[in-house]
Amino acid sequence: MTRIAYLVSEYPAPSHTFIRREIAALRRRGCDIGIYSVRPAARAPQSEQERADHAETQAVLGRSPVAYLAACLAWMLTRPWRTVATLRLALRHRPPGAKALIWALFYWVEAALLARLLQRDGAQRLHSHFANNGATVGLLAASLVGIPWSMTLHGISETDYPAGLMLPAKIRHADFVACASWFMRAQAMRVSPVEHWPKLHVVRCGVEPEALAGHAAERGVGVRFVCVGRLSAEKGQHGLLEAFAAVRRQRSDVSLDLVGDGPLRADLERAARALGVADAVTFHGALPEPQTIACIGRSDILVLPSYMEGLPLVLMEAMGLGRPVVASGVAGIPELVRDGENGLLVPPGHVAALAGAMLRLADDPPLRQRLGQAAREAVHAEFVIDRAVIPLQDLLHGKAAPGEVG
Repeated sequence: MTRIAYLVSEYPAPSHTFIRREIAALRRRGCDIGIYSVRPAARAPQSEQERADHAETQAVLGRSPVAYLAACLAWMLTRPWRTVATLRLALRHRPPGAKALIWALFYWVEAALLARLLQRDGAQRLHSHFANNGATVGLLAASLVGIPWSMTLHGISETDYPAGLMLPAKIRHADFVACASWFMRAQAMRVSPVEHWPKLHVVRCGVEPEALAGHAAERGVGVRFVCVGRLSAEKGQHGLLEAFAAVRRQRSDVSLDLVGDGPLRADLERAARALGVADAVTFHGALPEPQTIACIGRSDILVLPSYMEGLPLVLMEAMGLGRPVVASGVAGIPELVRDGENGLLVPPGHVAALAGAMLRLADDPPLRQRLGQAAREAVHAEFVIDRAVIPLQDLLHGKAAPGEVG
């Protein structure tokens, strides 16, 4: 059986539920997977599942200087030519500038230690999530060990500077590239030569239906909106508060739950007070997965006003729960949300359109029920994790999956 190593920049983390689900689904299908993280988890485990993930994950950083020195020396002594070649790759695979050069050397040292762990554990393949610095460490480590390396692309930030600068080279070195949406596959095609396009495969993230069971909406007085996401500029929550204030001027019985934390929390709390809706908006902060799903389950409508996205897992969860959604029509979102059929799409950044869609659903319970039922059917047809991982399992085991060329 092929021993597969999974690498993430930081694991476990609140936003990486989809990776846990993917690993669990692959293991149920008989895959042998070891989990590695560049950084140790930034927060203490919040749930039994996080504690189990934390105990299993091997972190690269946080070890003694002797460990890194020993790893570098071991590779230089046992595989000098491969070591030199990987060091040259590290020095080339970086943005311009002296600071980036120093960081490239750090990544090479981290890769040397990771490579020793992979060699010790008998890893035969390394798969990275996100085309970020963690993937750079993974690429270098796989090169040192001499095993295939692959990665999954998720969102448009992976095409931004500086990650986007190195994306073409990562695609060139990858054995295959899994793309969470057709949109992300198109972005990979945009920056890579045609001969690499057969490496690019659409592999969906997915939900666990059993985790969504038992979350019937608590039908009370009024309409409850929920938004789940990091409180940061690209998620569009400031515009959401403006839209919510407009809706509340028409209906005094609405409320809004914001689940997530981030750098804009204080600004958003001030905005809620300035807009006169602070009494109807609850900032929950970051919640563990079960509590997040429960919060969505208590809602009537999920709103996702992002300015940039991949294909958000929270949309799959809300739709799998049978909740109607209002979402920005950006990136991979229209691959799941079909306007007027299983949800409502609005132009990103268009506050008036967002408010109009929110008010339309608040005023029309039969429409909410129809869209919610269609949403559940759409998720269960394509985004159940045990089916979604089958193409990835084939790719990880070297089976010739058809490339979606052109």
